[in-house]
Amino acid sequence: MLQTSNYSLVLSLQFLLLSYDLFVNSFSELLRKAPVIQLVLFIIQDMAVLFNIIIIFLMFFNTFVFQAGLVNLLFHKFKGTIILTAVYFALSISLHVWVMNLRWKNSNSFIWTDGLQTLFVFQRLAAVLYCYFYKRTAVRLGDPRFYQDSLWLRKEFMTSQPPKGSPSDQRM
Repeated sequence: MLQTSNYSLVLSLQFLLLSYDLFVNSFSELLRKAPVIQLVLFIIQDMAVLFNIIIIFLMFFNTFVFQAGLVNLLFHKFKGTIILTAVYFALSISLHVWVMNLRWKNSNSFIWTDGLQTLFVFQRLAAVLYCYFYKRTAVRLGDPRFYQDSLWLRKEFMTSQPPKGSPSDQRM
């Protein structure tokens, strides 16, 4: 079970990684003339998103709901966050690769193609949604209902079980 002191530490780490992501999204264009520094910031940003993905799945694995075998319930409750995080991660990597390819050799000129601008807008929109849904999921995973047996969990378990005599219950 995730204890309060551990949960506070994990939540603080998640918020720190989200803050770094917000910082890089906000100020990376100011470092256009220093491509090496921008590359390092982009790599650390992508690693921070990857660490956030790992942390959220570790929190899922730590819940009583997961240990009771109701993985589908967790996925259903948090599928928006999982999908959005994967989309944001892919958009971020795509944007970083494209920006670095265009600006690496000629960092003094302002190169901004239509495709890059479109990808930039979608990545930033996904960043806002990612921050909101990720924070919401991280806070919701602090709910004690996910870490102990309860009436709510038993009801969910009963609704996830096929009724007796159903075709999935019969053996051939």
